[in-house]
Amino acid sequence: MTQESPLESFKRATSATVRAIAEKKDLAVGFSAEPAGVTGTRVRVPLPPRDLNPRDVALVRGAADAAALRLKHHDAGVYAHRMPTGDTARQAYEALEQARVEAIGATQMSGVAANLGANLEEKYRRQGFDRITDREQVPLADALRLLAREAMTGEAPPPSATQAVDLWRGWVEEKLVGKLGDLTKVMGDQDAYARTVRRLLSDLDMEVGADQEEAEEGQEENQADAPSPQEDNAPMDAQGGEQSAGEPQEAAASEQKEMKQQESGQAEAEDSLSQMGEGEGTEEPGDPGTPQRSDRWRNEPDTAGYKAFTTAFDEVVDAADLCDPDELSRLRLMLDQQLQHLHGVIAKLANRLQRRLLAKQTRSWEFDLEEGMLDAARLARIVINPMTPLSFKRENETDFRDTVVTLLIDNSGSMRGRPISIAAISADILSRTLERCGVKVEILGFTTRAWKGGQSRERWIAAGKPTQPGRLNDLRHIIYKSADAPWRRARRNLGLMLREGILKENIDGEALLWAHNRLMARPEQRRILMVISDGAPVDDSTLSVNSGSYLEKHLRQVIEWIENRSPVELVAIGIGHDVTRYYRRAVTIIDAEQLGGTMMEKLAELFDEDGSRRPGGANDSFAPAAGGPRKVGFSAVTAGRRM
Repeated sequence: MTQESPLESFKRATSATVRAIAEKKDLAVGFSAEPAGVTGTRVRVPLPPRDLNPRDVALVRGAADAAALRLKHHDAGVYAHRMPTGDTARQAYEALEQARVEAIGATQMSGVAANLGANLEEKYRRQGFDRITDREQVPLADALRLLAREAMTGEAPPPSATQAVDLWRGWVEEKLVGKLGDLTKVMGDQDAYARTVRRLLSDLDMEVGADQEEAEEGQEENQADAPSPQEDNAPMDAQGGEQSAGEPQEAAASEQKEMKQQESGQAEAEDSLSQMGEGEGTEEPGDPGTPQRSDRWRNEPDTAGYKAFTTAFDEVVDAADLCDPDELSRLRLMLDQQLQHLHGVIAKLANRLQRRLLAKQTRSWEFDLEEGMLDAARLARIVINPMTPLSFKRENETDFRDTVVTLLIDNSGSMRGRPISIAAISADILSRTLERCGVKVEILGFTTRAWKGGQSRERWIAAGKPTQPGRLNDLRHIIYKSADAPWRRARRNLGLMLREGILKENIDGEALLWAHNRLMARPEQRRILMVISDGAPVDDSTLSVNSGSYLEKHLRQVIEWIENRSPVELVAIGIGHDVTRYYRRAVTIIDAEQLGGTMMEKLAELFDEDGSRRPGGANDSFAPAAGGPRKVGFSAVTAGRRM
């Protein structure tokens, strides 16, 4: 009988440990170079090194223990039921839930605690937390996770993250005033823990939304305590005194309801105004606060209701300027390791796409014409019969030629993990494939410079907090690869997407316009834009002081203009979120691993289509300038949907 190698013995022991901790005998445990994770009854664990050195062994065990504890102590139904609405709040909610399951295991088993600590230390060291000096570079979700871990287990943050956590510690403690200790009392009850987490996130000014059960309880209490008609007619001061003394929650709920009604009324008014035809209304189209009149030949989106409080802190930056060269090389190495697992599948798709594109570049000719280039191959006929007329030929035009493709990738915090990794990998392979076919590729990303507003919000506060300030965050638009840069020079930049501090919030409408304007400045005859995102635009700072649909409405206006008034063909691909409500042509994928194949297929469809034909008759309402571009293919691929 063949003796089992030490590596195989370690894998077998680790798999058995995962099943024992999770108390699930039917678990399938796999080892790969990808990040650890749980999908149904399958657990993915990092591949152990061949030499089984103690440091890397502890990392593998830590990742395996974390996944097993998640399976044992986590209820997906309770988790989804208490999920906050805000993007930042959801990230913190997820981080605190992982802190809970790991804290339960760490307090019960000292060996598990050591493994989890080693795993966290390596994780934050790789993310460069030990070199961070600015609080804005540290995701609040990670800081809360480590502070909650400290409160529930007594374990200090890992050495690599100590400085980063301390940057947030004072602010969090000032907001919560010792409330993190409440998590210890309820960490064994996921539902009670989730309720407590929601209250903590609300205290941190995050958007958690209304809890359904709490709202129903509040309605019952309001009905039971409803004042009589005589009390309704009481003076305002007396009512205010009673509320402030005994019913502050009802007063707040009433105030919030009034605000929602005002916003709803304002939205209805805006919708009714936007439906006014030409000649209606008394003000000129350019007046602030009034809708633009319908203009058949308008060559820019009608976004009169959208504005930015300030653009002084927005930036368009090269990816190489956001990270030092050594860390960029390390991040690229991480991307290459993940690329190995998917290389076989996506490479086949890329080769198939390359064959289709190269086939369209084949030269074709028309023969036996009365004018054109002299057809030398048919001169023999004239020698045989001098009375035979000369034969000419002409090369057919190829629609494929002179094309540029832009990939616009959502760099928001909700893309962290598998979605952003797959997006980076797909962009890398697609860039190489198209470059071989003579198609130029540009890779862009969009996010914000800070969480919760940054310098724009500080300036707004200093200005006295004027109402309806518009967009209230600092944009960060990232150029990973320009269209004229070869892939080999820009390949390292794509690794930046794996740096967690980069991913913050997303303002899609302005990013879409930015990418579109870059494309329109290109000399190529055909332009294609693929947008990879995972849902609606979210920026807590902007939405907290404007209507809840402020960013979404602007995105719809931009998309409507591109689809109906620009020579652009718009296609959307979403990851995990349905984007058909935004885009006329859209695809949704559930698993991020479908993204590569979907991108290849949709791009192939674009090249197969007749570029001179636009759906919906958009060309009839657009008159390009003389000498301008002939046709524009503009496809938005949004990471979040199912094929």
